[in-house]
Amino acid sequence: MSAVPLVSSVSSEPSVPFNGLQVQVDQALPMPLQGGFSCEAGQLLALVGPSGAGKTSFLRMLAGLMRPQAGRVTVGDAVWCDTERGIFLPPSQRHVGMVFQQYALMPHLSALDNVALALLHLPRPQRLARAREWLERVRLSADQQLRRPAALSGGQQQRVAVARALAREPRLLLLDEPFSAVDQMNRQNLYPLLADLRKDIHIPMVLVTHDLAEARMLADTLVVMDGGQVLQQGSPAHLYRAPRNVRVADLVGVQNRFRGMWLGPAEGEPGWGWLAWTHSAGTVQPHADTPADADASAQVVRLKVRDKRRLDVGQQVAWVIQSDGLHLLHAPQDALVRLCARLTQLRNLGELSLATLELEQPAGVPLQLTLAGPQRQGLAVGQRVCVGLDREWVHVMPTRSA
Repeated sequence: MSAVPLVSSVSSEPSVPFNGLQVQVDQALPMPLQGGFSCEAGQLLALVGPSGAGKTSFLRMLAGLMRPQAGRVTVGDAVWCDTERGIFLPPSQRHVGMVFQQYALMPHLSALDNVALALLHLPRPQRLARAREWLERVRLSADQQLRRPAALSGGQQQRVAVARALAREPRLLLLDEPFSAVDQMNRQNLYPLLADLRKDIHIPMVLVTHDLAEARMLADTLVVMDGGQVLQQGSPAHLYRAPRNVRVADLVGVQNRFRGMWLGPAEGEPGWGWLAWTHSAGTVQPHADTPADADASAQVVRLKVRDKRRLDVGQQVAWVIQSDGLHLLHAPQDALVRLCARLTQLRNLGELSLATLELEQPAGVPLQLTLAGPQRQGLAVGQRVCVGLDREWVHVMPTRSA
């Protein structure tokens, strides 16, 4: 297999060529796929979403195993697929490295010979030398390199699969649930290996995983998918703080998701607006100049939050806030909205604790906090605590009306 030649471009200004991946697809059959994403060279992009979201279909299309109805795939200046121009390169011309969920190693060959299979274009001495070099880079000993897959642990087999995928120096690396067949202890050893390899491999990498924690830990950017559609792309931190809609918030695991109504701009305060936070289907009249944060008689909490000028007065909204914007209060702080609650559940997660609170207003609404260090000491279920809500961390989204 030979690499796809790059098309040179002439520019009046010196620039660094884009060697990343760019994808756009729009098809209804045989399965719906819609949307696109990009991944820079040297970055790892993770496709996340529920089963049937279309993650594997995107991977097959990138590998050249599936031709889209309408789409375009480029890596750097090389066009791998462009349905408008009738271009569709087969897998043999795409120079893609793939790491599969079940390793796909030849059981009758040693680890060394498995990696050498990817180098059949070289004379045997060079094949073995290159294979040995890659196996050393994935930290397999000389003795382990001579073993067949059955004599290797799951983590060691996965290292062989990674070495084989990288041995031909691919233009794109695809990782299809690469750690799902490996136990948790071996996963923890493979994560830093992948991080180390990324420093030396300046190519785009696409990971498919059902493990959201794994995706957040490994990926530079996440692409959230559902029902064959790309919903949003962004860094893990950005998606968690500012999901595009309620479905994205659900898929990326935002715990604190609420409903409300947009009341409009805050008079005399550009960039700020009023959000009504009601219990369940509670109602409130849209007054933009409400001075108080909380109205006890109406069971409504009014929050002054950032106004991005994208919402209409009276529009039903969803809003989220991550734990970074919530603080246990030991003394009043003017900058924070004060919410009092009863601690109903406290789960120790090692260095972190997950606390569930039941708010006094809006009454009965649950609130999730992730606590670390001294702030989680001395807490007990049933205890009354107060939380400070930082308005800067509130992210408001429109919702579809019935």
